[in-house]
Amino acid sequence: MKEKLKDITARALLAIDKADNNKDLAAVKVEILGKSGELTGILRNMKDLSPEDRPLAGKLVNEARVEIERAFDAKFKYLHDLELAKKLEEEKIDITIEGSDKKLGGLHPLTQMQNDVIDFFTSLGFAVLDSPEIETDYYNFEALNVPANHPARDMQDTFYVTDSILLRTQTSAGQIRYMENKKPPLKMINIGRVFRSDDVDATHSPVFHQIEGLVVDKHITMCDLKGILAKFAQRFFGEKTQIRFRPSYFPFTEPSVEVDASCPYCGGKGCRVCKGTGWIEILGAGIVNRNVLATCDINPDEFTGFAFGIGLDRITTICHGINDMRLEFENDIRFLKQFN
Repeated sequence: MKEKLKDITARALLAIDKADNNKDLAAVKVEILGKSGELTGILRNMKDLSPEDRPLAGKLVNEARVEIERAFDAKFKYLHDLELAKKLEEEKIDITIEGSDKKLGGLHPLTQMQNDVIDFFTSLGFAVLDSPEIETDYYNFEALNVPANHPARDMQDTFYVTDSILLRTQTSAGQIRYMENKKPPLKMINIGRVFRSDDVDATHSPVFHQIEGLVVDKHITMCDLKGILAKFAQRFFGEKTQIRFRPSYFPFTEPSVEVDASCPYCGGKGCRVCKGTGWIEILGAGIVNRNVLATCDINPDEFTGFAFGIGLDRITTICHGINDMRLEFENDIRFLKQFN
């Protein structure tokens, strides 16, 4: 038995040494130490030995098994280290090579501001609506108390498709559509693009965005309007922001006001941005004209309301300190990536 164990051990060590991958090494292990392996077979046959010979035989078999397993473990570690070194060599990254700059995109600053505005007004119970960009003369002008011969039409250079079809000059047209299909109490905002034949410069564009707001209910006053707009200014320009009303004129509101906010850059002390006045104009507003309510079949003796129009592009430039509105439309990646 001793000679047989030496022979098995020698053949096992030679086979282990020749194995050059884990698959071959596993095959050798099964052949020697598996359930049907040579060494396992000797262990099974030990029951046939006399009780006096078993201890010595068991010792010899165990020594052979330990030597063979030690050789297996050493060769397995060697093959593992070899395979790992090969992978590291093949998959290594040369950090001296300039890598590709893969950056995630982000929302446009106007979209970000629009989402913030929607979040603010919906938290106050306003519904969010949409209306057509291509409008009829009726909804864009007549229903808003601007008849064909009204001088206010000269205040807006309009893109006409036909004599009665045009690109909307204001999102106020959405108010009429809303009031025609829903009766008070009403609270809505309408956000979208509007179009006017304007020269392109740092503060003007033929395409820009408006936020139209409307509230109609019983006993609505200018105090309600000022409360909403004060909260709006504080939300977007800072908690210490103050607002003021200046008399103005819009055909669809009476009385009408221009709304100024204290300059968020200097706190109202006067700076280059606010031209030393301490105030920045942010929107127009007023109490809904009785004629507009009557046109939509809402009794102006029972209901009152207020409306406001905010330039989304202007609010965005103020909040982000953008000094040229054209940057919001030119899609310069150097500009846009600042908002990602």
